[in-house]
Amino acid sequence: MTSQNRAEFHQQHLADARSEAQRLFAQKPALQGAWLNWVAGQIYSLRPAAYASMVRRELQRLQEPEGP
Repeated sequence: MTSQNRAEFHQQHLADARSEAQRLFAQKPALQGAWLNWVAGQIYSLRPAAYASMVRRELQRLQEPEGP
């Protein structure tokens, strides 16, 4: 994938990746300790791999503590 294609893909799918990450993150309180294994399986099943990476990055962003 060229850098232009990658940028286009990112732009086209960013909203979906953010939405999916929020959906997965929302399950954390219900699943508690089982969430990490569950979410890893959910991300593993996403295709294409570039989309799965986007969702993973958005999940990381959601888990970062807020700044002061």
